[in-house]
Amino acid sequence: MRRREFITLLGGAAAAWPRAARAQQAERVRRIGVLMHLAADDSEGQTRHAAFLQGLQQLGWSAGRNVRIDTRWAASEADRRRYAGELVALAPDVMLASNSTTTVALQAATQIVPIVFSNVTDPVAAGFVESLARPGGNVTGFSLFEYGISAKWLELLKEIAPGITRAAVVRESTNPAGIGQFAAIQSVAPSHGMEVSPIVVRGGSEIERAVAALARSGNGGLIVTASGLRASDNNLIVTLAARYQLPAVYPFSFFVTDGGLISYGPNSIDGYRGAARYVDRILRGEKPANLPVQAPTKYELVINLKTAKTLGLDMPPSLLARADEVIE
Repeated sequence: MRRREFITLLGGAAAAWPRAARAQQAERVRRIGVLMHLAADDSEGQTRHAAFLQGLQQLGWSAGRNVRIDTRWAASEADRRRYAGELVALAPDVMLASNSTTTVALQAATQIVPIVFSNVTDPVAAGFVESLARPGGNVTGFSLFEYGISAKWLELLKEIAPGITRAAVVRESTNPAGIGQFAAIQSVAPSHGMEVSPIVVRGGSEIERAVAALARSGNGGLIVTASGLRASDNNLIVTLAARYQLPAVYPFSFFVTDGGLISYGPNSIDGYRGAARYVDRILRGEKPANLPVQAPTKYELVINLKTAKTLGLDMPPSLLARADEVIE
């Protein structure tokens, strides 16, 4: 081969190298770990997981083509610790934590792999991030509530059942967000002529005893906080409220779909769509430390008129007019 031909060939090959490298990089399969705090057969959990996958797909990530998604369903604390370690051992590029309890488990397992959380109430108090604007570490995501919103639950309870004077506030025992939400409710109770007390959830039998005692005392209602209750506890509380004819306010619409009276809170699915956007940005090179924690921009009011009728409650027309959804 002549010298001039060799140089021409070498130059053409060198020009092709960046294109080949880019093609190889584009075809590299990325890996996402997902740790859900609900059981695999939980319908709400499946809906949230599907919303996350759909969000990724809309952003160009297709399972089996350019991304692999490893999901673990961990309804118990022991499972969360075990599965968090499993997921980190798979060397993912980024991980999704479905709530506060799964974020705790993943953060304990790694300080390096990026973690995007969804549906966390107070990420600063929980120690997940340094600040909402500047998370600062390997964790960022989407929060659920500002504590002040919790006061709205008490206002709604008084609006739908003006005669009540007592409210029991249900919160999960190990979640610090429940403490903050109870404090916000307690701060406005005197102005509504209400006495509030906590029901700290440690087991189903404890919930049953507390709700039964509230019903016996009369003039009482329930407020369920957004503090990471188990699906079985959620179902039990709705059942007990119906059994004892207690008006109850819930943080998410799925309670009302399942027979609860009224809910006020963010769409629990939106955080998973948002998490998909942050996962996409991290996979494309951004750092979680520079992605601010985002809060909900809309809260939904949902009312179950069938349940109201069963409880003998007449919903105020002004409240029905404000509702985003009315189940009849």
